[in-house]
Parts: sequence; structure tokens; C-alpha cells
Amino acid sequence: MSTRRVVVTGIGAFTPIGKSAPDFWNGLVSGKSGVRLVEHFDTTDFATKFAAQIEGYEPTDYFDRKEARRLDKVAQYALIASGEAIEDSKLDLDKIDKDEVAVLVGTGIGGMETFYEQSVSFHEHGPRGVSPFFIPMLIPDIVSGQISIKYGFRGPNFCAVSACATGSHNIGLAYDSIRYGQADYAVAGGTEAPVTRIGISGFNSMKAMSTRNDSPETASRPFDKDRDGFVLGEGAGIFILESLDSALERGARIYGEIKGYGFSADAYHITAPDPDGNGVTLAMTRAMKAAGIEPEDVDHINMHGTSTPLGDIAETNTIKKVFGEHSKTLNLNSTKSMHGHTLGAAGAIESIATLLSIYHGMVPPTINIENQDPECDLNYTANEAVVRDVKYALNNAFGFGGHNSTLVFNKYKD
Repeated sequence: MSTRRVVVTGIGAFTPIGKSAPDFWNGLVSGKSGVRLVEHFDTTDFATKFAAQIEGYEPTDYFDRKEARRLDKVAQYALIASGEAIEDSKLDLDKIDKDEVAVLVGTGIGGMETFYEQSVSFHEHGPRGVSPFFIPMLIPDIVSGQISIKYGFRGPNFCAVSACATGSHNIGLAYDSIRYGQADYAVAGGTEAPVTRIGISGFNSMKAMSTRNDSPETASRPFDKDRDGFVLGEGAGIFILESLDSALERGARIYGEIKGYGFSADAYHITAPDPDGNGVTLAMTRAMKAAGIEPEDVDHINMHGTSTPLGDIAETNTIKKVFGEHSKTLNLNSTKSMHGHTLGAAGAIESIATLLSIYHGMVPPTINIENQDPECDLNYTANEAVVRDVKYALNNAFGFGGHNSTLVFNKYKD
């Protein structure tokens, strides 16, 4: 069966360090932290009082009041980033066949704030206190549905949900949609809005998050010996994908090419990574095999790197196992050190960072590495961006339940 090459021609990013893709990139290479004390609810009783939030976000800056009331933030963020990506791609929506546009945008959790507020309303007022928009605001697939409704896209439309690997899984499935001719274009990525009372409470109960309340901007510190957990983040990352032939025919800007992906499971634990890294090894090796490359071809990996003691060491050891001596020549990083862990959006936002590293020839830093963990002994591009001609790069994303995803990007060439 013949397949098509798939390229990225549009990107949209709505993140704690930049509300557009160019601002996001500038934030990354300058080492900007988007983490600060929570602004929109009282955190007096919370163990963690900070998060990576989208600064000064007002829904009515982007939507009218009626729309804003009927859209959870998880959909709002995706619609904002999708709008940027579509505009960036310069697709003429009046000329393309909208039956051939796929939308695969996922969220790991869905409308968390909606669920919380409607549960409180039910408790206080009974069944009549529940909004008729409760279910459509809550369900994870509504994000893809809302994007299709806004633009009239009638191609494949759904979302994969795989916790913090969600964004990557949706990009991989959208890649297949174009590669195998199910669609000519795809809007793909992830979104999440978990900075809520119940969201922080849940992760605090798991003791998964940092409690460095006296210095929020230094709390996300992957690979540093003094890390104490991840920092919750919010936002969305969206790609416009299309076949290479389509992009060339219309003279589109090509950011880079998707060469392959690898998906796998740890089959080990609901939250902890497999310390032997068997599932992650499968994801990375399958991705490189699909791309037709060898480990020595890879220059850069944007790691999952959550700033948790177990996860950072396990991922480091797996990279050493897969790449051998070449692991020492890689520029690794975890951009979560700046924009926090955006859960279902992480794989998409970090894939944008990975792709732009190729496009600009520069690897953003991992900030807050002051006392590198001896068990994390590779090159994590500590604290300052590095100029490097990146030909092939990987993005790793892993989720609770043991879901693993690796995407392979490369510099476009004939």
C-alpha cells in the first residue's frame, strides 16, 4: 500500500510562557518560567499553592459571553490555538474540501472545572441545579467536535485519551489519517485546563507535585538533585498536518516532517514508571524503526522529564540503554521546567518545541538545574539554549496507566 509523506505547515501554541507559537518559542529559548502562585482561587489549605498558568487569561478576550459560558477552558484553549495554527498554515478554507479535514485534538481529563462546579451546584440545589451544558462541556471528545463545528471540517473526528501521552497519540493518529489517505489535512494536538481546586487537590493527595511554595519559578527542576515533584500546567498545542504533495503544490511553509511514531505500554503500575524502562524502550525503538533511522541519526530528544525523582532517572536510564554511547552526544531537555506539566497537552506542546528546535537550529534549555542528580548524568542542555543543527529529533510523552509515545520529527528535505 502506498503512503504519503506528512509535513507540518501550521502551529498554534497557547501556553504559560507565550500565548502564540512565536511567543512560546521566545519564552523557551530565553529560559522563561511560567510558574507562579495561583491567582484565581484561595490556596490557603493547599499543600501546593502555585502552577504554570496562562497569565491574565480572560475568556471574553477571545469569545463572546454566551460562548464563554458554554465552553470549558479545555475547549477554549484548543479553539484559540487551532485558530492560530489554521491562520499560520495559510490554508484557504473557502477553497479546500472540508470533507477531507480531520480533527484529532485530545485532553487527558476533559472539563475538570465544569465537573467540579456542576457537582457543587448539584450538592447545593439538587438535579435542577445541573446545567444542560454540563455533559457537552465535560466530555473529552467535545474539543474535536467544537473545532469541527467552528470550521465545518467533516473528516475523521475523534480523540485518543491516554493521560499525559494524549497529545502525542492524537498527532500520531492524525499522521496516519493523512499517510493512508483518510484525510488531506489534519488539525491535531492536545489541550488541558487542570489548574483548579479539585485538580491540585487530586495531585497533592498523590504527593506527586512540588510544594516549593517559597520559590514557584524554580519548582519545576527536572534532573536536579533537589527536585520534589512536578508542577501543574495548562494550555494547548495544535499542528496543521498535510501531505507533502499538497504543501508543495500550494507553496506552503514547511516547519518539518513527521517520520514516524512508536506507541507501547509499561504493563507495570498505574502511576509509577517501569524502572527497567521496557515500555519506553519499545516506544523509542518502534518510532526509529518506523522512521527508518538508527539511534546515531538522532540529535535531540525533548524528554518527558516531569521533575519527579523516579521518572527522570528511569527515562535517563532508558535513553542510555537505547542509544548506548551516542546518548552522551545528544542534546536532551525538558521544557516542562518552564511551562510545567500540561498533562494531555504536554505531548503536543512539547512536540511544537521539538519541531521548532529543528526549524530554528537551536535547542531550548532545561532551566533550574543547579545541582544535577548524579543518577541523571547526560547532557540536559542545562539553563541555556544551545545552537545546534538538528536533523532528527524525538519527543517522548508518557501517561499514567503506563502509556508511552514517541514521535520522530526531521528537517524537511527533498
